[in-house]
Amino acid sequence: MSKFEEYQGDGREILRWLWHGYLKKYWVYIVVAVVLMAAEGASYGALSYLIQPMFENVFELRDQQALLVVSAAIFGVFLMRAVAGFAHKVLMNYVGYRVAAKLQGDLLGHMLTLDTQWFQRTAPGNLISRVQGDTNAAATIWSTVLTAGGRDVVALLSLFAVAISIDWRWTLIALVGAPLLMLPLMALQRMVRRMARRSRSIVAQVTTRLDEILHGVVPIKLNGLEARETDRFVTSVDENVATLVKVQVGRAAIPAMIDIVAGLGLFGVVYLGGGEVIAGDKSTGEFMSFIFAMALVFDPLRRLGSVSGAWQTALASLERIHVVFLARPTIVSPATPAKLSGPTAEADIEFDNVAMSYVDTPVLNGLSFRAPAGQVTALVGASGAGKSTVFNLLARLVDPQSGTITLGGVALDTFSIDALRNMFSVVTQDALLFDETLRDNVLLGRTDISDAQLQAALDAAHVSEFLKELPDGLETMVGTRGSSLSGGQRQRVVIARALVRNAPILLLDEATSALDSKSEKIVQNALDRLSHGRTTLVIAHRLATVRDAHQIVVMDKGRVVETGKHAELLAKDGMYAGLYRLQFSEHEGQ
Repeated sequence: MSKFEEYQGDGREILRWLWHGYLKKYWVYIVVAVVLMAAEGASYGALSYLIQPMFENVFELRDQQALLVVSAAIFGVFLMRAVAGFAHKVLMNYVGYRVAAKLQGDLLGHMLTLDTQWFQRTAPGNLISRVQGDTNAAATIWSTVLTAGGRDVVALLSLFAVAISIDWRWTLIALVGAPLLMLPLMALQRMVRRMARRSRSIVAQVTTRLDEILHGVVPIKLNGLEARETDRFVTSVDENVATLVKVQVGRAAIPAMIDIVAGLGLFGVVYLGGGEVIAGDKSTGEFMSFIFAMALVFDPLRRLGSVSGAWQTALASLERIHVVFLARPTIVSPATPAKLSGPTAEADIEFDNVAMSYVDTPVLNGLSFRAPAGQVTALVGASGAGKSTVFNLLARLVDPQSGTITLGGVALDTFSIDALRNMFSVVTQDALLFDETLRDNVLLGRTDISDAQLQAALDAAHVSEFLKELPDGLETMVGTRGSSLSGGQRQRVVIARALVRNAPILLLDEATSALDSKSEKIVQNALDRLSHGRTTLVIAHRLATVRDAHQIVVMDKGRVVETGKHAELLAKDGMYAGLYRLQFSEHEGQ
């Protein structure tokens, strides 16, 4: 089990957090519901109490008036039980659903504050399982737990009150086996909680595997992996089924043990009490009222036993949620953020002896270079040279272990994170689109963009050229991750998004690497328009796309090995020249 999945706190801390953070605001609803539950629970005692006058006054004395009174009283008890039961279920379901919704929103919101490395350590299915499954399990259990406390405990108290009023010795005999339940119940609860925690972990794995399968349908088909992926998925599902069966065995064993002990107690009561009735020491009405009370005890006892198992299951989910809330971001805004003394467009970007490692893997080793304001600086080098890490550091998705990064002479970590990231527009090779309309994907919630500004961005990014081909134009749904658009079309949409954002610094991460020649030419033209007048950093494997850059920074193993313009670097006949010749010869050979 990873550290992320472990929880070392105690249950009381979780309960305090859940009460103060989520349930306390609904305390009026909860109090009213508990009162109604208590009324429903008291109906059990009332019914058992009415058995004695029914036998003694109605059946034995044949009192017609008593018959009417007892019948009306029984109807009144059932009416009260129906109204109270209906009302408290509605109230508790309302509270449960509202708490679940709030938990989901807060949990996702908190996750989005955490560092990107936190997400890299945690599978998406694990997080989806916590946001959806664990929050529902944790929130809706309250209707069950409070019902047990408000209704079933009161029911037991009222039933035992009736039983004790008839004969306290019979009551003790009925409860003689209760102490025998303590140790087995504690062991079962621990087992249920452990298995429930394991089940939630497996569900997260299943969700992750399913997500990977559904998003990798094409490579799965092309490589003939249908049977393999199905078998892997079924294996995970079967493992979860086996775990869930153990959970249900534990939960079912609790009420079963209660029944055995209750049966043992009733055996003693029937044997002793029956003898006293035969001897004339007790009336038939008293005996029947006691037996009826004990019979009714079974129902709330079983529910309380089931609640014990259900609560252990829910507590496992609460732990999984709470441990996420305990995680804290390490990259945060300073208390007093700095500001640039001049326009961002006039601010140079400078790396000074920057070192960066992911876990124990060094990525940057004393990286130093300067990207002049308003110019295009290209970062080139072999895979693993650290180029993408430069972008992550600029946006403070990660922080370096040593060295400084400045913008206009101001250290990046002194800016507000929101203010810093608002300075950048980013276009990557992934071209991430959301399953929304094309308009939504360009604007990303912006409401201050006029139709004329939007149209200008669409024209500059060459999006207008394929809009007429789409069934609903700008209102066309682009599909999951933009699946209804081609690669070139997705890139143009992302460029239009960057134009609308209109940030002074542009980061281009191999934005044309996955495109065919025709699409690359169109997208490159749009990128040229986008970069005009902006401080631009470009990561490119295709060196032909950066020949016109004002400055080319050649990186190798996290260091700068060459800097200059295209012609200067070719003349040096160093690493850049070697990379260029290699790409040129590959192109000639195609």
